[in-house]
Amino acid sequence: MLKSFIKTTLGAMAITLIATGCAYTQNSVNSKQDSNLQIENQKVQVTKEYLKVAQDKQFHVTTQRTLEGTIDSLATQMMRNTKIPTNKPVLFTSFVRLDNLKKTTEFGRVISESLINELSNRGFNVIEFRGQLNVSIDENGEYFISRDISKLKEKIPNTYVVVGTYSRQFGKIVLNARVVDNISGRIISSSRAIYQHNKRNDCVIFKDCKPPRTVKIIKEKK
Repeated sequence: MLKSFIKTTLGAMAITLIATGCAYTQNSVNSKQDSNLQIENQKVQVTKEYLKVAQDKQFHVTTQRTLEGTIDSLATQMMRNTKIPTNKPVLFTSFVRLDNLKKTTEFGRVISESLINELSNRGFNVIEFRGQLNVSIDENGEYFISRDISKLKEKIPNTYVVVGTYSRQFGKIVLNARVVDNISGRIISSSRAIYQHNKRNDCVIFKDCKPPRTVKIIKEKK
């Protein structure tokens, strides 16, 4: 009788222990799953906040509806995004077409010239490397800067170089600018802006509109 009672009791205890162990294991699994779920949810929430900031930047900073605003946006971003505080000289090159890095336009030159002014006023140590060795004079005026390489210095001091590209798209022009270390190629700063002009044809901006169609007038033959 006693043996039977002991066996029954031990059996019940074993079943209880097994059940408790299973419940503990299941609770541990559930707890781990909940923890992983919380971690993933936190990542999603943080990503959503980053996207909100990116959208806010896109609306208020990146996209501009005037050329002046676009230039100001590029210059401000380059100041804010500078990775290394430095007073190293900076020279500017003309903005070029994204699909042809050896092709520029008056638009590309205007952007570059305007950024010289904006970044110089913001504290960049801008140098003008197009200065001639002499001031040249003719009946129309006096000149110092030139694109005639024979009139320029052969070498310039070690500098950073500002390079930029533009891409013509429907109703807008996308511009990207970078400050590059000419020795290492390291990007010191960068900026991006979208000039939202909303014109059906941007040929007026780039001055490459096709001439209007003409009709030749001739004398009627009898």
